[in-house]
Amino acid sequence: MNDRLIPSWHARLALGFAAHDGRSVLTRREQYGPLAVQKPLYPEGDAVCHAVLLHPPGGIAGGDQIDIALTLKVGSHALITTPGAAKWYRSLGAVATQQVCCHVAAGAALEYLPQESILFDGCHGSSALDVQLDEGATFIGWDISVMGRPASGEDYLSGVFRQRSEISVNGIPRLFETTRLAGGEAALDSPAGYRGCRVVGTLLAAGTNLRADTLAACRALALQAGALAGITQCPDVLIARYLGDDVEAARAYFVNVWTLVRPELLGRAAQMPRIWST
Repeated sequence: MNDRLIPSWHARLALGFAAHDGRSVLTRREQYGPLAVQKPLYPEGDAVCHAVLLHPPGGIAGGDQIDIALTLKVGSHALITTPGAAKWYRSLGAVATQQVCCHVAAGAALEYLPQESILFDGCHGSSALDVQLDEGATFIGWDISVMGRPASGEDYLSGVFRQRSEISVNGIPRLFETTRLAGGEAALDSPAGYRGCRVVGTLLAAGTNLRADTLAACRALALQAGALAGITQCPDVLIARYLGDDVEAARAYFVNVWTLVRPELLGRAAQMPRIWST
């Protein structure tokens, strides 16, 4: 059966955060379809609001559309994460899409730290991240993709997954990149491509440049045997990349980078979201 004939999910979620008397508060929540947010949490005090995005279907199938809008007003601080991996299911042709649009006002900070995306063999997906930072705003976010399901013995032999990331700072474009992960292509196993690895990830920290000693500490982080990582400081954007075979090791590497950059960018030690421990 053509999956274009199968009912698909269209889900939208718009969240707004503002600072009131030193407390970052969820002031706007508009949702449509199977997308929601848990009750705001404050594990590190009033200044930072932790929110967990929920997608009850548990996976993204061909034809599904997910739109997320995150708006932070002056001086607010939110950390957004997810309770588990996003599963991009096999498709018979229809493309599933996810778009995350973020606007962070002056002096505000957004941390968008979802758990990994698992790309099933035969998936057809497109994921986009658009971040607009006002003067003095900060963004830290990451994306981790697992090609296939190694634990189940399923390789990534067909399908296409496209990713796009854009960041502007005070209206000036600072990052624009696209990635195409195509199942079964020679690039997946080429020494000039993904070297046979099936876990790939990127961390972005935007808003200002990091000190040289912080960059050096990030570059000195230990890696699992066989994994590769790199740190690049572009104007106003730090880019950390990871390539390996173990999603837990990828997540641990990005947590370690986050632990180093967060105190400098946000003046706070890293505080793990509670949902990561459940």
